[in-house]
Amino acid sequence: MSEEQTKEGLGSGPTEEFRISGEELVAKVKELIKAGNIRRIIIKKSDGTTVMQIPLTAGVVITALVPALVAVGAIAALAVEWIIVVEKAE
Repeated sequence: MSEEQTKEGLGSGPTEEFRISGEELVAKVKELIKAGNIRRIIIKKSDGTTVMQIPLTAGVVITALVPALVAVGAIAALAVEWIIVVEKAE
């Protein structure tokens, strides 16, 4: 992870932004989901183009997110660097 920033205004909660390599993408998304205080994960290319949004609600079990994690794994190889924007629950 090369950079972390806190931002406001994406949705209704505060956000954090992580810049990571393609090989770290799936592991970081899993880690964020397990953290449990997240409303939405947005995955972007390094140029800022949104590739995927994963909405999370309270009580979502990680097994329900398996299709999204498979998709994240598939896109991870498409670019060297990714941006993950995490919208946190207030």
